[in-house]
Amino acid sequence: MKRLIALMAGLLTLSAAHYANADTKFPDRPVRIIVGFPAGTAPDVSARILANKFTEHWGQPVVVENLTGAGSNIATERVAKSAADGYTLLMGGNPSLVISPSLYEKLPYDPIKDFALISQVFVAANILTVHPDVPAKTLQELVALAKAQPGKLTYGHAGIGTSQHLAGELFKYMAHVDITPVAYRGSTAVVPDLLAGRLTMFFGNVVNVMPLIKDGKLRAFAATSLKRSAVAPEIPTFAESGFPGFEAVPWFGLMAPAGTPPDIIDKIYKETIADLALPDVRKAMGEQGLDIIGNTPAEFEAVLKKEIPQWAKVIKEAGIKISN
Repeated sequence: MKRLIALMAGLLTLSAAHYANADTKFPDRPVRIIVGFPAGTAPDVSARILANKFTEHWGQPVVVENLTGAGSNIATERVAKSAADGYTLLMGGNPSLVISPSLYEKLPYDPIKDFALISQVFVAANILTVHPDVPAKTLQELVALAKAQPGKLTYGHAGIGTSQHLAGELFKYMAHVDITPVAYRGSTAVVPDLLAGRLTMFFGNVVNVMPLIKDGKLRAFAATSLKRSAVAPEIPTFAESGFPGFEAVPWFGLMAPAGTPPDIIDKIYKETIADLALPDVRKAMGEQGLDIIGNTPAEFEAVLKKEIPQWAKVIKEAGIKISN
């Protein structure tokens, strides 16, 4: 509710000045939003929702380009090294911006210095799921099964440093179990192997797994968010299931290369906030289980500066290695 009130207040403030930068010619040609994950994933869905609105309001095509690999680090690097003119944006998230700095000795980009932040767009929950043939009906039974077969149970994830990967490693650490990670090029690539029984479990984003859970093709155990997902209120959180403080959620936001002119950043920011407050946008994202954020560039930066050291501590204490 607080986020909705803040968004509506921001919309009222911006409404009169929504196109205040009339003297700014941006954009006078197509704009790209780079997404480091495949089509159909949460960052892709949100990017396409915004791209459609940007296209409608700017009168220029805004296209989404999926550039997968390395937990979205490849896409993040691409945008960091792109021209600072506002025509190449990133729908980037905590995998490459918060987690990767603690997993890699050296990154080809700096999450703070190499980007002009615009706004966080959404946060979402992951759901721990298994194939129905797995002989565990509760989270406690799954833990017992993993302890009885150390190293034999597997979990798929969308790349090193993604929230799915961190959720799996945090589960290993807090439950004291040995489960084997299997990396894929995006969440949608994990699901076929999970459905075929070639994987034991998957900490899947609600966008991908809820339809399968409702159809009985997957069994759900717990959500990785601190609060239950609005689209799956029947699924308890890990914190409610005996793992207090457990949280591993994906969030994503818009950003441009550092050095992008402030008036362009301001125009994109105002458009983003206005569009996130639209009823049809809120409905579309809500149906996907995405909780809209819509903060300022300064607030976005504060999140990065807070979460980078927080997750660095978790990663160190959990002994998470890049070889995972």
